[in-house]
Amino acid sequence: MVAVAAWLTLFVVGVRHDVAVTGTRLGKGANVDLCAALERTAAFPRLRYMGSKYRLVPQLAEVFAELGGHTALDAFSGSGVVSYLLKSLGYQVTSNDFLTFPTVIARATVVNQSVRLARDDIELICGPPSDDRDFIQRTFDGLYFTADDRQFLDSAWSHIDNLPCYKRALAISALVLAAARKQPRGVFTFTDLRYDDGRRDLRLPLRDHFRERSVAYNRIVFSAGGPNYVLCGDVSEIPPGGYDLVYLDPPYAPPRDDNDYIKRYHFLEGLSAYWRGQKIMEETRTKKLEKRYTPFAYKRTIVEALRQTFKQFKDSTIVLSYSSNAVPDAKTIEGLLREVKNEVEVRPIDYKYSFGTHAAAQRRAVSEYLFIGR
Repeated sequence: MVAVAAWLTLFVVGVRHDVAVTGTRLGKGANVDLCAALERTAAFPRLRYMGSKYRLVPQLAEVFAELGGHTALDAFSGSGVVSYLLKSLGYQVTSNDFLTFPTVIARATVVNQSVRLARDDIELICGPPSDDRDFIQRTFDGLYFTADDRQFLDSAWSHIDNLPCYKRALAISALVLAAARKQPRGVFTFTDLRYDDGRRDLRLPLRDHFRERSVAYNRIVFSAGGPNYVLCGDVSEIPPGGYDLVYLDPPYAPPRDDNDYIKRYHFLEGLSAYWRGQKIMEETRTKKLEKRYTPFAYKRTIVEALRQTFKQFKDSTIVLSYSSNAVPDAKTIEGLLREVKNEVEVRPIDYKYSFGTHAAAQRRAVSEYLFIGR
């Protein structure tokens, strides 16, 4: 496939514009250079996030290009890369997630059309604190980061609190990505250095990480020529009308593992709001947040959750990503989608990824399916 080859080229020898796919009818009806959209999306700062679709962007781009339309909902935005891809393809995008930090990232990169952090903003955040706050230093004493890094996080927030909307979102996004990069494997289920392999990300002070991540987010800000939107809440609360395309990438219900995003990313979730409105489970070793229920995460509730979501968006074209190693199986999902759609296509994706973040997950590589209901 041309677009897949172009995506691979981005990381190997640079983009070759002579393989661009042009004239494809997308988004607002304009002719879109699909290779240019892939090139733009390739620069999206990469957050190590369970289930992230970064490597599936070429296949998703080709599906979205084929389906066309003007408006799109990314109902489980996660790392934000698919929402950004849809924006790059010319769609008017609404990005939603039930966690805070994905919605902050979407506000910075999808809703934001032109605002960037100035060099003075970055240096102010990296400079001396504007007040004496020490919440992170006290609460996470001895956990995850060095004393200097924890002091920087408090100090950074003393300035971020005074930033206007989009600068604030950019700064928080950079801070979240810096913390994720500094933590081995990008998760917060352990507090020691068992996975410290000496690589640069684990040695670089958070202040320097933040500077680099700020530049990376600044680099991808662009105007799509029209408004985009961000929501933070349960998918069932989203009004169903007004979307030509609805992309669904819910948490996968694993047969045995758990896929608790709060357990893995609680520090990033708290950091994105400076733990305001968040309840820390003080008795836990990792100081994690209370788990948030979603019916998509459990074998006993996933089927009905999918059925209701398909019904909710029955008037839109539906694209669903799902894992071959999750519950229910592809045949069941296809049947559920056929309850509301006359035409259903199932496309297996050759790419395999590890299901889970622990060492044993390497032995359980699984495939991805794209379900398309028109």
